Amino acid sequence: MGRGKPLKRGRAKRPELRRFLIYCEGERTEKHYLRGLRSDLSGLPVQIEIGPEHGVPTALVRAAVRHRDRAPHSRQDRFSAYDEVWCVMDVEAPVPHPDLERAIEEARRKQIRVALSNPCFELWLLLHFQEIGGYNTSAAAQKLLEKHGACGYRTDRKHLQYAPLRERRLVAGERARALRSSAVGPGFRHNPWTDVDVLVDRLMDQAQEAGG
Repeated sequence: MGRGKPLKRGRAKRPELRRFLIYCEGERTEKHYLRGLRSDLSGLPVQIEIGPEHGVPTALVRAAVRHRDRAPHSRQDRFSAYDEVWCVMDVEAPVPHPDLERAIEEARRKQIRVALSNPCFELWLLLHFQEIGGYNTSAAAQKLLEKHGACGYRTDRKHLQYAPLRERRLVAGERARALRSSAVGPGFRHNPWTDVDVLVDRLMDQAQEAGG
């Protein structure tokens, strides 16, 4: 009896990639870091945008909302909706942004996720190199990061090299979680604080899931 034709096995479908839209305040530091991180995400669709007004958190949130809402009708966004939209913002110290609480509340109502750093994004980068246990102004955190030198950061130009940060990501995440565990009250009132690691872990997890 002859053998029948072998059954054709369909190829396993690759999981549909979630699309991320990230709005940030900083034109240099945050942008350099996020673009470097994107290179580690195995093709995960991540769109990085700079907010329209530096130091105005409500403007950042509203720009992200407008972009999200127009994406399904926009050729630039491939007529595709974004699955997750994030705003990366700073509290700043010693003087916090005056409309920060309003921006956070508006983001919550509009289903925009926030990755917040107190005092500034440089705190997240600094945690790659050392523990931080006490209050810092934005200027002090930036100067501390400059002293490490490994990632090429300088306060006068805020340039950043991503590669030296890659191998330190996990320890930075541990330090960020430790800061949050000791915090009393919300992050915009607690210095030092950052939950940028939540965004980073989310991106890395999605990339690994998509890659199988």
